[in-house]
Amino acid sequence: MEEDSLRIIEQEIALLVRLTTAHSPRLGDLDRSEYLILSELDKNGTLAINILAEELKLNLSTASRQVASLERKNYIRRFPDPQNGRISRLEVTETGLKSLRKVQQARYNAYEEVLSEWQADELKALEGNLKRLNRDFKNWKR
Repeated sequence: MEEDSLRIIEQEIALLVRLTTAHSPRLGDLDRSEYLILSELDKNGTLAINILAEELKLNLSTASRQVASLERKNYIRRFPDPQNGRISRLEVTETGLKSLRKVQQARYNAYEEVLSEWQADELKALEGNLKRLNRDFKNWKR
């Protein structure tokens, strides 16, 4: 791999995270962690907190704090697992889903505007590369 390319990629991703984070307050009332947790639950249905933490590559104490914050906002609810009452499962509430949909639409509109001059093949290439990069980071064992 070309060292210069890796340095540029690393810096560009760091800048992308910073820029998207800077615009997040204008896009709704969810911070990045809340958005990702609600999105994961929306996509997968109910999950045990340890599975949620694993999916998002969070340690259990961080996931627990973030889940507690979402519970206080009534965005998610916790209930006992029907097969094993010692395990709690999590699901998005109607309030949480409403907030998530509002933020998803605002984020979609922002990306639609920012990427408005990109061609369809450029968007498909970006989509594929981002999916691959995220998958490879999820699978990275370090």
